[in-house]
Amino acid sequence: MTAPSGLHEVEHTVTVRAPAAEVYRLLADVGNWPRLFPPTVHVERLGEMDGGERIQIWATANGEAKGWTSRRLLDPEARRIEFAQEVTVPPVAAMGGTWIVDAVSDEESLVRLLHHYRAIDDDPDGLAWIDTAVDRNSDAELAALKANAELGGTEPDRLLSFQDSLRVEGSAKDVYDFLNEAGLWAERLPHVARVGLTEERPGLQILEMDTRTADGSTHTTKSVRVCFPHERIVYKQITLPALMDLHTGYWLLEEDGQDGVLVTSQHTVVLNTENITKVLGADAGVLESARFVRNALSRNSTATLGHAKEYAESRR
Repeated sequence: MTAPSGLHEVEHTVTVRAPAAEVYRLLADVGNWPRLFPPTVHVERLGEMDGGERIQIWATANGEAKGWTSRRLLDPEARRIEFAQEVTVPPVAAMGGTWIVDAVSDEESLVRLLHHYRAIDDDPDGLAWIDTAVDRNSDAELAALKANAELGGTEPDRLLSFQDSLRVEGSAKDVYDFLNEAGLWAERLPHVARVGLTEERPGLQILEMDTRTADGSTHTTKSVRVCFPHERIVYKQITLPALMDLHTGYWLLEEDGQDGVLVTSQHTVVLNTENITKVLGADAGVLESARFVRNALSRNSTATLGHAKEYAESRR
C-alpha cells in the first residue's frame, strides 16, 4: 500500500516519552481508538487479511460526522502500520498513509504519521477541506496518543466504566425505535429540555441536547451516534460537561428468547480533574467527582430505560 503518484503527501510527528513497543501496541489495537483519539467515534473489525485487517471507522472531520472502510497492514517488527481507505466519503477520492514508531531510546519514541490523498476531480476546494481535516485530526490524534502513552495508567481513578440494564417485555424493534428517535426525546423524557437531531447519512446521527440536572439547571452536550438497527447504538460526546474529558457509550439490545429484551446502557468516562473544585467545591476530589458523574449518568440512563420500556410494552 505504497503512495500512488500524483497524490498530495503530508507528514506529522510527535515525540512520546514511552517505549516504542508500548506506543505501537496502542496504535495496533483499534478497539480502544474511541477512547484514545478525539475524532474517532467507533471502529468495527470487518475481517482479517494477510498481515492485517479490514475495519469500518466512524469519526468527525471538520465538525462533520463521516464513515469509511479501511485496510490495515501491520508490521510489529518494524513497528509500521499501513492503511488505505477502501470506501471513501466525498470530497475524498483516495486516502492512505502509514504510522511509523521509531525508538529514540528505551524510554522515548518518535511517532510519524504519513498521509497521501486526492480530492474528487482534483477540486481545489475539496483538497483544501481535506488538508484542513488531515492537519486537525493528525494533530489531535498525535497529542492524544502522546498523552495516553505517557499517562501509563498513573491516574486510574479518572477512568470510569459502568452500565445499567433493564428487561423489557416487548420487541427489540420497539425499544430501538424509541432510542433511535432521539429527536423526540424532549417530548418523551422529562430530563431533556431541548434536543436537535440531524442524520445526513442513515445510521449516522449528530445529537445535541440540553439536559436538566438534579438542581434544575441545564447543560448542553453534543454526540455523534452510530446506529445498528434493532441491536445497538454507539455514541461519543464531542461537546462535554465540565467534569468530563471523555464520554463514550452504547445502548445494547439483547433478545432473551422469552418475548423480552435486555436493554443495557453503558458509559466510559475520563474525568476532567481541572474543573472539579469549580463545579463541586473546594473540598471535592477525584472520588467525589467520580461519584457525582456516575450518579448523574445512571439517573438519566435509568430514566431513559424506563420510558423506553413503557413505550415498547404499550405496543405489544
